[in-house]
Amino acid sequence: MSIRIKLSKTESEEKINEFFLNLKNKSPKDVKKIKKLAMRYNIHLKDKRKKFCKKCFTPYNNSKIRIKNKTKTIKCNKCGYVNKWKIK
Repeated sequence: MSIRIKLSKTESEEKINEFFLNLKNKSPKDVKKIKKLAMRYNIHLKDKRKKFCKKCFTPYNNSKIRIKNKTKTIKCNKCGYVNKWKIK
């Protein structure tokens, strides 16, 4: 049984920002934990959510990127899921 450490919202924001500075060396489990932390304290990840796969939580590195008709599509190397975002 683990004891959950209470963090304030600002402390958790700092922890999330620090995590995304060096994302390439992180595992999907770590990304999932940080996402849950953000959801717990109602912190919006904004552009940070585009740095990992929505389905398997692996960080993007050397993924297939396409830009067409004002949409950006990224195909995950691990699971093959295609994420699409509008470009403003």
